[in-house]
Amino acid sequence: MNFANMTSAHFIFIPTVLFVGICIGWVLGSRAARDAYAMAQHKQGARMRAQGSRASKEYANRDAGNGAPPGE
Repeated sequence: MNFANMTSAHFIFIPTVLFVGICIGWVLGSRAARDAYAMAQHKQGARMRAQGSRASKEYANRDAGNGAPPGE
């Protein structure tokens, strides 16, 4: 390899391209992480709502047969 043919533009262009690639990767990676976190929160909320509605149905079914209002 002959370094005599290499211009000084290489010392500017190559680090610039590397830096731009790191910035783009940082932005896209943080966006993907934020979306994954939001999806996990959404799934957890849906799971909690499902467990809450299931518990209320079980409570209603348990107390439905005796004619007494719930809690008595």
